[in-house]
This record gives sequence, C-alpha cells and structure tokens, in this order.
Amino acid sequence: MAIDGLSSDNIKHIRDHVKTIAVVGLSPKPHRASHQVALYLQQQGYQIIPVHPQHQTMLGLTCYPSIAAIPFDIDMVDCFRSSEAMPALADEVIAKGAKVMWMQLGIYHADAGAKARAAGITVVMDRCPKIEFPQLG
Repeated sequence: MAIDGLSSDNIKHIRDHVKTIAVVGLSPKPHRASHQVALYLQQQGYQIIPVHPQHQTMLGLTCYPSIAAIPFDIDMVDCFRSSEAMPALADEVIAKGAKVMWMQLGIYHADAGAKARAAGITVVMDRCPKIEFPQLG
C-alpha cells in the first residue's frame, strides 16, 4: 500500500476524471521534473495551469502567481514545492475547492494531507502522475 493509502483504482479515477491541473512550482527549465511532468500531462490532454509568482507564461500558457489568482475552477493541484510548504498550500487548495491535492515524489506532509482530506479533497503524496498514470493501462 502506498504512503497515501490510495489504491490503483483511486489513481485511475483521478486520471480519468480530472480535466484541469494547476501545477504549483512549475519551472520554465525543460530539464526540471516539474516542466517534464506538466508537458506530459498537457500532451495527455489535460488543461495545465502554470502557477509560479515569478513568471508570466510557461508552456505557452498564462502563468498565475498563486492558486487563488486562477479565475476559474480547477480539478487538481500538482505540487512541486517543499514538504514544508504543504500546510499553506493545503489551505489554498481547500479555499479554491479543488478535488485533488497531489504532492509529487519526495513530498509528504501528514498534517497538510489530513487537513485537505477533512475538507473532502483526495490527497496523493510522494507520487508522480507521469509515473502512475501510464502504469494503469
């Protein structure tokens, strides 16, 4: 069982039902994992919303300084920030009403996860959709 307690069926449900994904901490550098994952998700047909306070555009898309600044609903927040940043980010995800908070490989915060889950959000920790989604067939 994964550290977040989610089964492959849970991940498949996320893969099949999420449409819009805010990528927090997206880097403009092609060699960075955040860039590669966002590009992969974009190529799979997901609507990617870059979130980074220091950039105007990335991947040819408008980049927002925060989740709160995104002027429309989002389904999932893919988090490429440190584990220490997750409590504040969980608050933003809850306020935005996203359905999924996905913490990337190496990112785990039990309290932030519990808080988001208590608000009805599916929480994925220490996993990568670029790895998980293709394994589901």
